[in-house]
Amino acid sequence: MPQPSTVNDCMRHKPLTINLGANLVEAIEIIVEYKLTGLTVTNDAGEAVGILSELDCIESILTAIYNDGDPEHVMVRDAMCVELNVCQPGDSIVEVAQDMLRSRQRRRPVVENGKLVGQVSSSNILWALMEHSRRRLFNTRK
Repeated sequence: MPQPSTVNDCMRHKPLTINLGANLVEAIEIIVEYKLTGLTVTNDAGEAVGILSELDCIESILTAIYNDGDPEHVMVRDAMCVELNVCQPGDSIVEVAQDMLRSRQRRRPVVENGKLVGQVSSSNILWALMEHSRRRLFNTRK
């Protein structure tokens, strides 16, 4: 197996997403059911337009509760982070990892020709870096 070196080697193809027009409760159900830390938010054309993290959900629900609102009426578009950092399948894992550390974001939509083609998470990156280290260690022991 070749050593993972690009985002394409470790990204999740066809990631779970949520439409920006969806209710936040629907997003939370997906996050909890699939044990995710967040979702890529897409528009009707399937383009990545934001990120919705667990913390974004908690903040929005708490805000609704403290303002005597109904959390059931919160929409994804109102809770998501629109500051979107994306990467491409051919990007270096090391460069993406460094940028994720700088921005303190745990996931990146993977975009090619303007379309969402995958998602890479901090756990995907961690796996790829560990595989790189293992192979390097194995090759030096030969």
